[in-house]
Amino acid sequence: MLRVDIITIFPKMFSAVLDESIMKRAQAKKLVDFRVHDLRDYTKDAHRKVDDRPFGGGPGMVMTPQPLVDAVKKIKGRRKVKVIYMCPGGTTFNQKKAHEFSKEKGLIVLCGHYEGIDERVRELVVDESISIGDYVLTGGEVPAMVVVDAVVRLIPGVLGKEASLDEESFEAGRLEYPQYTRPANFSGKKVPAVLLSGNHEAVKTWRIEESLRRTRKFRPDLLS
Repeated sequence: MLRVDIITIFPKMFSAVLDESIMKRAQAKKLVDFRVHDLRDYTKDAHRKVDDRPFGGGPGMVMTPQPLVDAVKKIKGRRKVKVIYMCPGGTTFNQKKAHEFSKEKGLIVLCGHYEGIDERVRELVVDESISIGDYVLTGGEVPAMVVVDAVVRLIPGVLGKEASLDEESFEAGRLEYPQYTRPANFSGKKVPAVLLSGNHEAVKTWRIEESLRRTRKFRPDLLS
């Protein structure tokens, strides 16, 4: 079972994601154990303060090291766990990284906020900083949800049909082929005849060709 601990100042944000759909089924099957922690529970002052002004001046606030470091150490204990910090300056998350994380016994995910975290937190307890793209969001909660969703669905038994993973986008280094379902003719748009032919080899060839065509058009960088 993969245990995922999420440290955040907005724990209520996660219930809508973790208690629905595949994430809910993964927990019901006891394939994953989600634990969401309120960072403010690890503060030591009466006001449960988690941020302060940056040394050297500048706009915004920075998350202080004490609550974050204490939270990680308490939650981690003696377990072998990978600690990842969600931030715009981290390594770009991709399908390969999702596979790596899915093989871990445990993940601790830190959700940054404000202008980020005190750099000493990275030095003391963070194993890897992760970004979901070259843009800035309000906090690390949404990126954490993206990473958790991508990782958990790769755990054997979560989706049920493991073969369905093999043909998804990025699994073979290219985008997935177009998909169609009933009706065969919708608003004058017809399903490609090969998909109705019953010729499985022809369908397989068409899907590979369409996958490559779509990748060349939308993500040529994947083919390089």
